[in-house]
Amino acid sequence: MSSKSTKQILREQVARRNGMIVAGAFNAMSAKVVADQGFEAVYLTGAGLTNMHYGVPDLGIIGLRDVADATARIRDAVDLPLIVDADTGFGNAVNVWHSVRALERAGADAIQLEDQVFPKRCGHFAGKAVAPLSEMLDKIRAATDARRDADFQIIARTDARAVEGFEGAVERAARFAEAGADILFVEAMTTAEEIREIPKRLNHPLLINIVVGGKTPTMTAEDLGKQGYSLVLYANAALQGAVLGMQKALSTLRRDGKLDEDPNLLAPFKERQRLVSKDLYDDLEQRYAER
Repeated sequence: MSSKSTKQILREQVARRNGMIVAGAFNAMSAKVVADQGFEAVYLTGAGLTNMHYGVPDLGIIGLRDVADATARIRDAVDLPLIVDADTGFGNAVNVWHSVRALERAGADAIQLEDQVFPKRCGHFAGKAVAPLSEMLDKIRAATDARRDADFQIIARTDARAVEGFEGAVERAARFAEAGADILFVEAMTTAEEIREIPKRLNHPLLINIVVGGKTPTMTAEDLGKQGYSLVLYANAALQGAVLGMQKALSTLRRDGKLDEDPNLLAPFKERQRLVSKDLYDDLEQRYAER
C-alpha cells in the first residue's frame, strides 16, 4: 500500500497531463465497480446522484448534505482518489468555504465548482446562465482558503461556452487560474477544434468532460492526453450503462415471467457478493463469533 495520501496521488496524476480517464459513480456500489475495473480515480457525479437518488433531472435539486453523505459512503467503499461535484458550492463564497470544509472532512480529495447561477442545470442542457465573474472568483478564493490539506484540489468549471461563446469561456478559465484554481474545466465544447485549442490557450492542468450523447465530440483518452488534458471525465457512463442493464433485465422478466442467471442480463449472484466483499464479512463473523 502506498504511503502517499489519495490527495497526493491525485495531484501527481493531474501533473502528468496524460489524459487519465476518471469514471463517475453515483453511489458506493458504482464506485466499487469503478475501482474493480481498474480506474485510477473516481468522480462523484452530481447529475448521477440527482438522477439515481431522487429520480429527477440535474437542475440543482440536491444539496450539500446529499453530496457529503454520498462522499462519505464512497470514501468508505474505495481507496481511489475521489473527486466530488459540488455544483455551484451551494450558495455564495461563504457557503463555498463551508462546503469545502464539509466535503474534505467527508473524504473528498478534490471538488469541482462551476460558475452557473443557482439553480444550476446540467452542462449539456439548454438555457444555462452564468454568474458574474467576480462572484466565481470569490468562490474560488474561498475554496482555496477553506481547504485544510494543501494537496486538496479545486477544479473550476465554466459554462460560459454556451452563454458568452468560446472566447468568453477561455477568458473566464484564465481568470479562474489566477484566482487559485488547480484544474480548469471548460464545459460543453462543441467542436474538435475547440478541444484542441483549449490546451494551447490555457497552460494549466485541464479536465474535459465527455457526455455520451451530449454536445462535446468524443476523442480517445490517449489523443486527449497528447493534447495536454490531465483528466478525461466520463461522469455518467456507469449510470447510463446501469439504466440500460436494468431495462434489459426487467423487460425480460416482464415478458417471460422469470429470469435465469443469464450472463447477458445479470451479474451472477457470486459476482455481486464478491463486489461487496462478502468473504471479508464472513471472516469477521468467524473471528468475532462467541466461543
